[in-house]
Amino acid sequence: MPKLFSTQLTLDRCPHCNVDMPTLNWISAQIETTDYAGANKRFWRFYRCVRCGGVITASAKAVDQEILELFPSGITTDSNIPQRAKAFLDQAINSLNSPAGAVMLAASAVDAMLKAKSYREGSLYARIDKAVQDHVITSEMGKWAHDVRLDANDQRHADEDAPLPTSDDARRAIDFVLALGQFMFVLPAKVQKGIADAQQKR
Repeated sequence: MPKLFSTQLTLDRCPHCNVDMPTLNWISAQIETTDYAGANKRFWRFYRCVRCGGVITASAKAVDQEILELFPSGITTDSNIPQRAKAFLDQAINSLNSPAGAVMLAASAVDAMLKAKSYREGSLYARIDKAVQDHVITSEMGKWAHDVRLDANDQRHADEDAPLPTSDDARRAIDFVLALGQFMFVLPAKVQKGIADAQQKR
């Protein structure tokens, strides 16, 4: 973790817009807090991303010491998501400041997830619908997929009639892909680990 400095917060990426090496300026007076018994003293500072205007809250035990808490903490992807899908998803998250690219990468992540489950034929939405029919994902997730922008084909071919994705479109697409990854890969892996741990204890 970085340290709590008075003028700048040093992070690799802004947890709001995900821009690389953001300028995060201190914008507020320092706040000092303790718990009800006067212990657990922490110093809090607030920083603003110059690019997107998002505010980051950071705390440490003392000024110029390592940060203990950071809000928001940013988006992370789980190692249980297949490597190719995870790579596309990581790149989509890192491209939030370029919405068209983020949407294309999010669609590629969904494509890779479906292929990892052997859904290879047809359009992306057709394969999502087939996964719903096979109860690999829920019908609600299928509906959600149709409500977010995953129309990567429009972006690749620069369809003049297709409006360019917005930052909100990119965030919605990434939120969907993160949830899809959790449902298809992360939660099943956690369940299997829980079962294995319980059997070991017996």
